[in-house]
Amino acid sequence: MTNLPVDFKYLHGEPECSAVIRSEPEDFQVVEQLGFEPEGEGEHVFLYIRKRGENTDWVARQLANFAQISPRDVSYAGKKDRHAVTEQWFCAKFPIKRNLNWKLFGGDSIQVLKSVRHPRKLRLGTLQGNQFRLRLREVTNMASLQERVALVAESGVPNYFGEQRFGHDYGNLTKGIALLKGEIQERQRNKKGIYISAVRSWLFNHLLSTRIEQGMWDTLLSGDALMIAGSQSCFVEEEITPELCQRLISGQVHLTGPMWGRGEMLPAADAESWERDVAGAWLELTGLLEQLSLKQERRALRLMPAQINLNPISDTECWIEFELASGTFATSVLRELCVTTVAKAMAE
Repeated sequence: MTNLPVDFKYLHGEPECSAVIRSEPEDFQVVEQLGFEPEGEGEHVFLYIRKRGENTDWVARQLANFAQISPRDVSYAGKKDRHAVTEQWFCAKFPIKRNLNWKLFGGDSIQVLKSVRHPRKLRLGTLQGNQFRLRLREVTNMASLQERVALVAESGVPNYFGEQRFGHDYGNLTKGIALLKGEIQERQRNKKGIYISAVRSWLFNHLLSTRIEQGMWDTLLSGDALMIAGSQSCFVEEEITPELCQRLISGQVHLTGPMWGRGEMLPAADAESWERDVAGAWLELTGLLEQLSLKQERRALRLMPAQINLNPISDTECWIEFELASGTFATSVLRELCVTTVAKAMAE
């Protein structure tokens, strides 16, 4: 069980193009899309912060120190890359009668761009998505890269969990398996959640990769659980109709895979049999996950980047821009476009 396959399949084969990313933080830019406007009053202060080369959790702790409040009273909607320039919302529970010049928080690497009150806490996952602007250097085949961008715009990419979910050298995955088997203990709830999430994410990636390998990326099985695009709403149709096939091709609905946990599996008929057969090689793993309090959930197999665009700077450099929904990974998009290498300065 410790030697889990992690060589997940490409949708269109391994890219012919290679490139260097993250030569400097400005090469990886992320702008968070909250999806709603803070109301302007309430006991929580929403802070729109630009950070460069800083960890999201570290910024949250510094914000708590600055406001002289408990770290538990500072939250955010999502973690952002450290080796990047990112704009995101933080939230501080702060007494209405107290005043503070939030612009004084930060320094050269952190700037508060906006502060506004809101009646409710900003919780993890409460965001619409993210805009990405990524600079690729030392591009070996710009024509091939442009072709891959067109392919991705048309057919999307496998909605894999990115490598960051699994930790350095897949350490989170290894610890998650050991935790499930009772070989290690973890008292910190946050770390325990990260390790278990890595195991569930690996299972999802494995089933998705297998579906691609078997030529069923865009093929319906009877009883497939389908997710309506732009939502988390799923339904099962045991009868495969031309209309349903067209909805899948057009991107109105997406095939889904399991986030393993307790409860009945949503798919039926052939789809349920196929998932159980593929996951059957890891019965100990799935059985241990079923003993936890986490419920069975579904995740779309296909990720459709919005507004994806390539802007050349030279024959060997370009910007790639696209938008992604919350909970998806820019690295999964990049993976289908070209083989990337992190610049040495950022990798160290």
